[in-house]
Amino acid sequence: MGPNPSSIYPNENIKQVVYIKNVITRPNIIVGEYTYYDDINGAEKFEEHVTHHYEFLGDKLIIGKFCAIARGIEFVMNGANHRMNSVTTYPFNIMGGGWERFTPALKDLPFKGDTVIGNDVWIGQHVTVMPGVHIGDGAIIAANSVVTRDIPAYCIAGGNPCKVIRSRFDEELTEYLLKLKWWDWDADKIFRNMESLCSGDLEKIKRVID
Repeated sequence: MGPNPSSIYPNENIKQVVYIKNVITRPNIIVGEYTYYDDINGAEKFEEHVTHHYEFLGDKLIIGKFCAIARGIEFVMNGANHRMNSVTTYPFNIMGGGWERFTPALKDLPFKGDTVIGNDVWIGQHVTVMPGVHIGDGAIIAANSVVTRDIPAYCIAGGNPCKVIRSRFDEELTEYLLKLKWWDWDADKIFRNMESLCSGDLEKIKRVID
């Protein structure tokens, strides 16, 4: 029941939406099932929106299940960082012509670690996510935001720099959802509970059908 999570296009009639997991080729990008990218200009080219991502640095982009990512996303990875503990930040070494002998040691470059996007996260159009950021499960990131720091689960955040605007739910429901982890259910259980997952009556989700 439902779309095939192993298909590139969940709906063959809507070619601007792809399941990201099925179009990535880089081993340091890890994406969960059902997470999609929507881009009329070529959603299949999602990897082009993950920039400055070099395997020798070892950082990963990890995105959970059931995320919705709109066009214009850019994940800036650690390879974009310049040395900051010297007089100049200019990267002489990449220009060649003998300047390569001034290549900085990796320990001298800022390194923020993996970028991690939780499950059921909605990211609006033209959002930039900076290196090492963690966005919690169920968060919503407003269009045109620049995410420079971690965003907690089930929060709405936006702006440049991106800041929390408000929580989506009260603390009790948020904690319940984080324990429920509906995104880990099998497809049949999700279908049986889809009315509750999509309902404005938030109490319905507490009556899960096994």
